[in-house]
Amino acid sequence: MEYFDPLGEGFWTTVGVAILCGAIVGLERQIRGKAVGIRTSTLICLSTAVFIHLGSVTVGHVGDPTRVLGQLVTGVGFLGAGVMLSREGVVTGVTTAAVIWTQAAIGAAIGLGYLLAAVTLSVITVAILVGEELLESHLPWSGPPGQSSEDEPRAQ
Repeated sequence: MEYFDPLGEGFWTTVGVAILCGAIVGLERQIRGKAVGIRTSTLICLSTAVFIHLGSVTVGHVGDPTRVLGQLVTGVGFLGAGVMLSREGVVTGVTTAAVIWTQAAIGAAIGLGYLLAAVTLSVITVAILVGEELLESHLPWSGPPGQSSEDEPRAQ
């Protein structure tokens, strides 16, 4: 994976794993009618993987992978902040922002070559999102009856 040649196997492995990981988490969000679905999750994961990979292959030439990673963290933070809203004292979009943050972290793992870890983190992310919602729906103190305490409204 030293070079990022579209004719090489490493390129397509990186792209394929990024698409898979983005789709794993994005599908869960899309099924639940959330703002960041398959398309957005896949693009976040893919673009982060590409930026991180490019930063890592240019080390010693023109790049520094730690600076690329730092700038990505900042940029993704702004992207996540853009989906959060406050209306009448209620903040929404926090889970979506956290999913964006997580997708970027998964993309960074892919870009650095930790492919199996990235797929595992994608599955863990979905397990957390689904498991937490199931747990909240069965806990009497998690919110008003019949209303999910998920931070975002569901699509009708």
